[in-house]
Amino acid sequence: MAETPNSRVNEINISQEMRSSFLDYAMSVIVSRALPDVRDGLKPVHRRILYAMNDLGMTSDKPYKKSARIVGEVIGKYHPHGDSAVYDTMVRMAQDFNYRYMLVDGHGNFGSVDGDAAAAMRYTEARMSKISMELIRDINKDTIDYKDNYDGSEREPVVLPSRFPNLLVNGSSGIAVGMATNIPPHQLGEVIDGVLAVSKDPEITIQELMDIIPGPDFPTAGLIMGRSGIRRAYESGKGSITLRAKVEIEQKANGKETILVHELPYQVNKAKLIEKIAELVRDKKIDGITDLRDESDRNGMRVVIEVRRDANANVILNNLYKQTALQTSFGINLLALVDGQPKVLNLKQCLVHYLDHQKVIIRRRTEFELKKAEARAHILEGLRIALDHIDQIIALIRGSQTTEIARQGLMEQFSLSEKQAQAILDMRLQRLTGLEREKIEEEYNSLVQLIAELRAILADEEKVLEIIREELEEIKDRFNDIRRTEITASGLDQIEDEDLIPRENIVVTLTHNGYIKRLPLSTYRSQKRGGRGIQGMGTNENDFVEHLLTTSTHDTILFFSNKGKVYKAKGYEIPEYSRTAKGIPIINMLGIGQDEVINTIIRVEEFNEDWFLFFTTKQGISKRTPVSDFANIRTNGLIAINIRDEDELISVKLTDGSKDMIIGTKNGLLIRFPETNVRSMGRTATGVKGINLAADDEVVGMEILEDNSEVLIVTKNGYGKRTPAGEYRIQTRGGKGLKTCNITEKNGPVVAVKTVSGEEDLMLITANGVLIRMAVGDISTMGRNTQGVRLIRLDEAGYVATVAKVEKEEDAEHAEPEEEASEHENASVQEDSPEQEGDSDQEDAPSDDSTEE
Repeated sequence: MAETPNSRVNEINISQEMRSSFLDYAMSVIVSRALPDVRDGLKPVHRRILYAMNDLGMTSDKPYKKSARIVGEVIGKYHPHGDSAVYDTMVRMAQDFNYRYMLVDGHGNFGSVDGDAAAAMRYTEARMSKISMELIRDINKDTIDYKDNYDGSEREPVVLPSRFPNLLVNGSSGIAVGMATNIPPHQLGEVIDGVLAVSKDPEITIQELMDIIPGPDFPTAGLIMGRSGIRRAYESGKGSITLRAKVEIEQKANGKETILVHELPYQVNKAKLIEKIAELVRDKKIDGITDLRDESDRNGMRVVIEVRRDANANVILNNLYKQTALQTSFGINLLALVDGQPKVLNLKQCLVHYLDHQKVIIRRRTEFELKKAEARAHILEGLRIALDHIDQIIALIRGSQTTEIARQGLMEQFSLSEKQAQAILDMRLQRLTGLEREKIEEEYNSLVQLIAELRAILADEEKVLEIIREELEEIKDRFNDIRRTEITASGLDQIEDEDLIPRENIVVTLTHNGYIKRLPLSTYRSQKRGGRGIQGMGTNENDFVEHLLTTSTHDTILFFSNKGKVYKAKGYEIPEYSRTAKGIPIINMLGIGQDEVINTIIRVEEFNEDWFLFFTTKQGISKRTPVSDFANIRTNGLIAINIRDEDELISVKLTDGSKDMIIGTKNGLLIRFPETNVRSMGRTATGVKGINLAADDEVVGMEILEDNSEVLIVTKNGYGKRTPAGEYRIQTRGGKGLKTCNITEKNGPVVAVKTVSGEEDLMLITANGVLIRMAVGDISTMGRNTQGVRLIRLDEAGYVATVAKVEKEEDAEHAEPEEEASEHENASVQEDSPEQEGDSDQEDAPSDDSTEE
């Protein structure tokens, strides 16, 4: 095509143009159509409907007006979309089975729970509901920002003042591009109480908030089965809950049973549900139903399902739960716009963002009222001056040729502003009476007091919060009702997530760099001592497995950090990965601090007050605390022991209060004493001295010692041995202990002290991530003053990092081929470490209670 002088052709890259255009479209859908704002819980179309109704004067105290008039106002001024989109939205806002608290007061046919459509907009009428007036309240007091409408001819609000937390109260659902939101409705009083709790305690936890807001509250009532889905959704912003119809089984006089349905799960179409049940009966997928009818009326819902005399109503009901919408799931996705950006929020974040919005609203309203009061006080000050000099003012006005001359004269002679001078000129003669003079003085004095109060509010955030609390309490008093949806774990199938998890033995591993995972205990195959081992997990060059625990999927696992804090998780909550996978960062699973390191993990089956947790730190401090003190652990952890500077928690053991404890050190010393030597202390106590350490020594392990058990020592270079418990006499806590291992350059310092019976297996993990499993019975029993035998062959750069006991593996068919060390090698080790009982220099030291708190 030939180019004309005035034509211009721009060449563009089509892929770049498509990408740019689609992103523009996607952002438009996300921000301007499908997602609610976290502050008022409204999408643009809902906000425009309410604003238009308020602008037209269709408030709750005015007569109903035709819906077509409202729709025309919205699409003509604010919402450039089809009229059906606006009307359908307005209809849902007026349906008591869709909105927990209706924002539109509809008059006429607005549809039904059976899926019946509303009448055409030319027939129905509407106005704002009383509670929606609270979303608009104070909108004319400069509390919000405005923006141009689609053609720039009008102004519309960016957000509504929203004097109650509408996002959670009425919920929202919408599908954007690449994301979707599904926020369930809640009970007004509970959500307001949640906001009040956050305003009083900003550090409140989600678990504590769940005591106030137990879960969603749907307009159609029904039952929520279990709390685990609610907890996940409130903590992470995403979760799924199971909803059930409210059903009762009625026994008739003739022995027949009848199933009565009174409430349905949220957004279930009753007519389609009945149709589905009839279809299942016709196809003989459900047997035993003789009649099905809908007896619902204006007094409530009643679906009757008659059961054959020889059939079991409970069995039929269970099949109905499985095959029909009598039981459904609701996927919670707390996605909303925060500062124009879509974000997934937890429960506390939703409340905090709403509270922050209200702080802005109250401040802007206060500033508006302050300016208005100051402007009026300014005028009154001028009137007071006029009344004090009325004769001169009258003479000045009478002597002036024009109004402008009079105004200028007043301003110059009495130092008045232009507004004050104009107010004096506009003043009527009746204001000169004595009574009117008193009114001006009273009004001025009250304004001075009001201005002081308003300035005090702006200067003190606590006063702002107090106003928010008072107004929320007022709304709660006016609109609060009873909870409709029951949250229960009872019924035919008391299903919590934990009940669905099979009870099995697992291994939990935690690396030095904080990666955690679980995997079945059967993953590891038994080998003989001296073997090369198998690759236990994939690690980075500078990472290695540091903690390994055998437990059950249903046990509670306590995680103790070097800072003396404790965190809690169930075994099944730890993600399962393959043997060579790295796992996930533990900081993503637990609320640990950036400078904290988990250095001890133990399992607890029950939090019995007769059992204790025994603590030992690197500097030899010990403490004993009832395990019942740790039954309730917050998401962000709990203080387990008061750790002093330059010390850290080494080990924690679960005891019954009657055990002997041993504490082993890096330099090969070990002390044995009854745990009762350490009195029971509170959770935040520091403890007392368990062992007296040399300057260059530190604690590497603490264990429970039975009379029939043995002490297992493992050194850094892969040597180990067993020593009978009888070789360690009972001492008093705080002593130096006895020699338990002969430390040489060959075997290296002690890295682990364990108590064994000989029936266990032992897992050794090297710094390179190599793992070997062996029977403890294969490790030689030797005296205290020996080096031990080689347990694992190490590479030049390798060393033993972690040692853990595991239950003995039953299946021996899958054992690795034996790879014994040579007799010569074993003999040489034993020769290098003859038994020597010379421990005279390691006698008991006096007990030292100086560290007791």
